[in-house]
Amino acid sequence: MQEQYNPQQIETVLQQQWEQTNAFKVTEDASKEKFYCLSMFPYPSGRLHMGHVRNYTIGDVVSRFQRMQGKNVMQPMGWDAFGLPAENAAINNKTAPAKWTYENIDYMRTQLKRLGFGYDWSREVATCKPEYYKWEQWFFTKLYEKGLVYKKMATVNWDPVDQCVLANEQVIDGRGWRSGALVEQRELAQWFIKITAYAEELLQDLDQLDGWPEQVKTMQKNWIGRSEGVEIRFDIAGSAQSLSVYTTRPDTLYGVTYVAVAAQHPLAQQAAATNPALAAFIEDCKGGKMAEAELATMEKKGCATGIYAVHPLTGEQVPVWVANFVLMDYGSGAVMAVPGHDQRDYEFASKYQLPIKQVIAPVDGAIQQCDLSLAAYTEKGVLINSAEFDGLAFEQAFNAIAAKLAAMGRGEVKVNYRLRDWGVSRQRYWGTPIPMLNLADGSVVPVPEDQLPVRLPEDVVMDGVISPIKADAEWAKTTYQGAEAFHETDTFDTFMESSWYYARYCSPDHDKAMLDPAKANYWLPVDQYIGGIEHAILHLLYARFFHKLLRDVGLVNTDEPFKRLLCQGMVLAETFYRDTENGGKQWFSPADVSVQRDEKGRILTAILNTDGLPVVASGMSKMSKSKNNGIDPQKVIDQYGADTVRLFMMFTAPPEQTLEWSDSAVEGAHRFIKRIYTLVSDFAAAGAVGTLDIAALNNEQKTLRRELHKTIAKVSDDIGRRYTFNTAIAAVMELSNKLQKASLATELDRAVMQEAVLALLQLLNPITPHVAQYLWSQLGQSQNIEQTPWPVADETAMVEDEKLVVVQVNGKVRGKVTVAADATEDTVLTAAKADDNVGRHLEGVTLRKVIYVPGKLLNLVVG
Repeated sequence: MQEQYNPQQIETVLQQQWEQTNAFKVTEDASKEKFYCLSMFPYPSGRLHMGHVRNYTIGDVVSRFQRMQGKNVMQPMGWDAFGLPAENAAINNKTAPAKWTYENIDYMRTQLKRLGFGYDWSREVATCKPEYYKWEQWFFTKLYEKGLVYKKMATVNWDPVDQCVLANEQVIDGRGWRSGALVEQRELAQWFIKITAYAEELLQDLDQLDGWPEQVKTMQKNWIGRSEGVEIRFDIAGSAQSLSVYTTRPDTLYGVTYVAVAAQHPLAQQAAATNPALAAFIEDCKGGKMAEAELATMEKKGCATGIYAVHPLTGEQVPVWVANFVLMDYGSGAVMAVPGHDQRDYEFASKYQLPIKQVIAPVDGAIQQCDLSLAAYTEKGVLINSAEFDGLAFEQAFNAIAAKLAAMGRGEVKVNYRLRDWGVSRQRYWGTPIPMLNLADGSVVPVPEDQLPVRLPEDVVMDGVISPIKADAEWAKTTYQGAEAFHETDTFDTFMESSWYYARYCSPDHDKAMLDPAKANYWLPVDQYIGGIEHAILHLLYARFFHKLLRDVGLVNTDEPFKRLLCQGMVLAETFYRDTENGGKQWFSPADVSVQRDEKGRILTAILNTDGLPVVASGMSKMSKSKNNGIDPQKVIDQYGADTVRLFMMFTAPPEQTLEWSDSAVEGAHRFIKRIYTLVSDFAAAGAVGTLDIAALNNEQKTLRRELHKTIAKVSDDIGRRYTFNTAIAAVMELSNKLQKASLATELDRAVMQEAVLALLQLLNPITPHVAQYLWSQLGQSQNIEQTPWPVADETAMVEDEKLVVVQVNGKVRGKVTVAADATEDTVLTAAKADDNVGRHLEGVTLRKVIYVPGKLLNLVVG
């Protein structure tokens, strides 16, 4: 055994052994309980960051623990390899996205192995490989055949410089995030998948997910946004046309004073043909915002169309306006405006001097709560100014007005969803080609199965503007049934790839179908899924949707993909900056700053190492490039070893909470591992070990053994059920402190210690697997520690023979007595009186009352 702990040497040797023996490779085994542990796969950006390290350490701890429970554990890893960042990097580095991506994958794979993560690398997938995306293309064509895929014109954010569609979050202050160009609203033909056909099932099946955080389920419920309302038809005055609106507040129908439509609404387009002012306004709307959050806060603008709608109950004509806060893609692209009882409608009506009517009054008649000269009254109440419906409360009014509209053929009750169909078209290059063909007659057909995959060319030059497959006219040319045809040049949204990767891991080399159903149904659903809360809505919703689609084409037999979900917190680090002359901030890496702290750890001074001048300490913030406060995992591994990094990540905070990076805490984790190393080393050198004769144990040996088995019970529960890894580690630390003080004088002492040390290494193995395996083997254990059963707490060992009872006299501690665990109150009282110090405080006084808390406290009241 090496005298000093050398993590680099220990870890390198073990990692090579694991790789050479395929230690973590698994196959289906019906005789064993399976456990599928999955962490969200990374985008191959080039280097791991500490968020990756935390995520994957949690997954590896869970996997190793479950393996020691005797389960057949699968833990795979792969790469979310398509996406716009690769194009940007390729432009900046004057290379092709494929070359840049594959080089990054190679480097990051090495980093993951260096951290000792027990992945089954035989299952590795990269979503940019044709053997992966072929089946995604095949699946899309099957969905098209089932009527779940369609193409329609949609309003998108168009960057005129980068010549591509931007997501709402890529538009910053009306400009493209990369080019800085003013973004336009354009109508483009886009492919959609009908996720709305599964809206109710996606909502209802959240009730199955007992192992998901309530916060995430609530976020998904809100995103799906189920509501019950009434779809109402407004006729257009002087025309055979009509328009439909959907409202959840039919009780306010008598308060409608105008109707607002989107700029792209057919009525708006029709009116604009003879109205230059309206046409100009519609053109101006093309540069507007599309995100709902922004629509709520932006200035409300509009233009009258000159068209009037007929109120379905009163027959009154109300003007139709084009408004910038109405989107064509939401509902019917039209809303009934009730400015008296909707603040957005109120602001618009106030600006354009449109009527504001009150038709709802507070239930308690507190009119002062309802001053429409100040704001809309948006609460539910009782109806006024609403003809025969006056006096009705919300629910009564909803039903009565809906019934009357239905009887008149002007409305019907409907369930609506905020969720919209999934637009999967992207105009960038580095993505899966959409497997559809455009024919000469204008029709569209799927690419035949025998022509899949439609391969994305990888040897391309990025000029930063137009997708290479759009710029190369020859790439799209093909034939269909002997006639000329053209491949679709849009590519898929990368959420497509990440929506089914978890299933492909079950049979990554299967070349006859998207999945091997037998293998998929053995492993699925995922037993534990781990990833950031930022994916709580879209990724998880799309993956749930895909799983139901996979089920409905017969590839899986379960309803949900992920049984249990853990959303790990962010990793924070200190930030330091100086103000610059142009009013900005220059951020400095914590590694380049020396700090002095007070006794509570607060920063007193911060000095930049390169010039010795002060910098401003700006507190803890999420590690990011923008604030230059990322910590390179590789540097920490090189300095302390992977086990130290893993231990720090698991010990510093519960997994779902934010973790604050601390150099001193990392050093503390390293010191603890060295103490364990010394503890085992000292034990190994102590001499022969006797037989563990439990009947012959003395009190000290029984106490030590009791502490061991109490620790086993706690750590088993903390890791296996509660996922409170930090408290599990704290319990192990407490036990190790006791072991360091324990006697090694006799063979029986050493027998008790051997049981404790071996169990201690097993408890640490999921967290610090390298040093645990090394020390395990140094103690003569030939079996791999990972293949040994997890230690089981001995209930009999945890039973205490004796109790230490604190003795108080009039509430003040005067002594402590050791008694049998089942001692009666009289026995404890006799022992207390025999204690010299207690006896002195009982002399010359009357014992008036005895209060006994069994096994803990005896309080004697005297006077």
